[in-house]
Amino acid sequence: MLHLVPAAMFDHYLGISRLLAGQLDFRSAIRSVAAEVAHIIPHDHLDVCVLLEGGNYHTAYETGIETAWGDLAGAPVVNSPIRSLLWGEVDFLLSDDAMTDSRFHFEGAFKRPIVEQSLRSRLHVAMKVQGTIIAALSCSSQRPGVYTMDDIERARIIADLLTPYFFALQAAEQAQRSAIVEAEARAREEGLRQGALKLTEALEQERQRIGMDLHDQTLADLTRLARRIDRLSSRNGEEISEALEPVSRSLQHCMQDLRHIIEQAKPSVLQLFGLAQAIEHHLDRSTRDTGSAIEWGLVDETRGALEQLEPTVSVALFRIAQEAINNAVRHAAPLTVLVRLEAEDARLSIEISDDGTGLAKARGRIGGGIDNMKTRARLISARFTTGPGHNNRGTVVRVVLPLVPRDPAGEPN
Repeated sequence: MLHLVPAAMFDHYLGISRLLAGQLDFRSAIRSVAAEVAHIIPHDHLDVCVLLEGGNYHTAYETGIETAWGDLAGAPVVNSPIRSLLWGEVDFLLSDDAMTDSRFHFEGAFKRPIVEQSLRSRLHVAMKVQGTIIAALSCSSQRPGVYTMDDIERARIIADLLTPYFFALQAAEQAQRSAIVEAEARAREEGLRQGALKLTEALEQERQRIGMDLHDQTLADLTRLARRIDRLSSRNGEEISEALEPVSRSLQHCMQDLRHIIEQAKPSVLQLFGLAQAIEHHLDRSTRDTGSAIEWGLVDETRGALEQLEPTVSVALFRIAQEAINNAVRHAAPLTVLVRLEAEDARLSIEISDDGTGLAKARGRIGGGIDNMKTRARLISARFTTGPGHNNRGTVVRVVLPLVPRDPAGEPN
């Protein structure tokens, strides 16, 4: 409707649009246009009341006389003196003397600035985007009877000029708040992940220490005990030998189990020869120990990328592969187990596949193992997936890890 604006005021409306450009926050925006607005609608106090959080709260950005409204950080709309306008019950408010106007003086109304600053003449118009009220423009004068319906029409034109800019600022502010909240959440998550990773590393070191202690002390003691039983059997006749034979056999089983526990606790092949060789060694041993004719294979297409991994990451990947292989050979009755290692597009992937009975039948027995693999993957910022294999037969476990480049000193870039 700018074509109906008197020529004398047209420049001031254009000035408002020009002055808004480049303003990056609500307060500077309203203050930048205050002088131009005063040429159109004289005022002692000017503010824009912006709705927050779905219209239940509001805040005010003011210029001219400073009031307690400018301190609002999120007050309930129900207590606003102009709540009827913000709620859309009226299209505008016009008062010759707000000091005595009952519309501004209801129970619970935050009317103190009106009284303290003697804001008598007041006008308020809604600021709408696609029919929805997002704010209200308010002009106040300390003199009574200043504003007329002509001023209401001028205020609507000003509101139309301000609304798109304030709406954009509101959207940008909400996006910024969301980004800050998301960044803080990610920082907390990363802090927890790093803490859990350090704890996992400490537990892994303790696990290896226990493995060495079991090897050096407990296994050695059991070995000596087994030899003493053998000597007793050979010295004390057939009857004693037959009595001690079950004990000796049970002791040998215990020692075998203990050696397996030690091997699990301290992956020495991983430390000495690397991740690919450690997985291959475990794959060979696991399939051989089942007593079944399980064919296995390992394809390494990482081109040296495994050597760049942090020790903690290597251990976590080995444990995941170890668990996946164990699940396959123990619970899926496969004919073939295949491990594929690949590095491309700055990502490392480890895939363990089998042609066994599949996850559906084994889920109850391996559910905890899958949870452990997922947890280990999260701790090293890897993506873990599991699902059916080719032609819906067997299982595929896949771990994908971003590769972090390292500088010559060995630190991640």
